[in-house]
Amino acid sequence: MNPTQPAPAQPTTDTAPTTDAVLADVCGMLRTVLAEYGDDDAEIGMSTTFNRDLELESIDLVTLAGLLEEWYGRRVNLAEFLAGMEFDEIIELTVGRLVEYVVWSLKTTQAG
Repeated sequence: MNPTQPAPAQPTTDTAPTTDAVLADVCGMLRTVLAEYGDDDAEIGMSTTFNRDLELESIDLVTLAGLLEEWYGRRVNLAEFLAGMEFDEIIELTVGRLVEYVVWSLKTTQAG
């Protein structure tokens, strides 16, 4: 993570992750990615799109995938999530849809 930004709280394994907590984590990761472009103060919410709003490139999604794995471990696999989508779905992907996937992944691996 970017040392100038506070790190999100480490996820705990004994409680189910909340959408708000995961959104905060993902926003922090996205700000780290955007900081490379000098755009780490962009408005990010559940309806923010990766392509149209944040103008992220595929290499940025690779970076985000690495940050997600670093934070959540192999329980969250962005490449696998994107592989199940059509090209148009990836282009229209929102932060909210990613957050929902992360929450689902964490709950599924926690229950299993």
